[in-house]
Amino acid sequence: MREQLTESDVKKIQEEIEHRKLVVRKEAIEAVKEARAHGDLSENFEYHAAKKDKNKNESRIRYLERMLKTAEIVSDVSKEDEVGINNTVTVYFEEDDEEQVFRLVTSIRGNSMKHLISTESPIGKAILGKKVGDRVEVAVNDSYSYYIVIRKIENTTDDSHDAIRGY
Repeated sequence: MREQLTESDVKKIQEEIEHRKLVVRKEAIEAVKEARAHGDLSENFEYHAAKKDKNKNESRIRYLERMLKTAEIVSDVSKEDEVGINNTVTVYFEEDDEEQVFRLVTSIRGNSMKHLISTESPIGKAILGKKVGDRVEVAVNDSYSYYIVIRKIENTTDDSHDAIRGY
């Protein structure tokens, strides 16, 4: 499955790659050089830690570059009365008799603990493009589903503070 990214996701990824290449990489190389100067590498914890940090940064750069190459660019523009990416949505869970509020985001920003629901999740797929008052079936798997009612849609914008998922 290809990741879905908005234009703001692409920009944020490009900024992170640039920062990692120009700032973090330089710092990591210096840390390795400094730790190497401390002598015997076989017992030098600082050297091994610095190499690990350097390799982690390089892996993150490769991960982000690969994501950009393979991702599908999707629009975060939606009609005023329809659920779209970056909209804050209030839904009523019939089964639990409770309301919840969350924001619909692309899969690389999804974080249910922060009420950021991915468009690739069962609930995200179910409500995308729906309107206030719609009763929607959320299919969790082949044998279980539940119903929700969309109560409110707020056309919020991209929050640049949302973290891009790690790898």
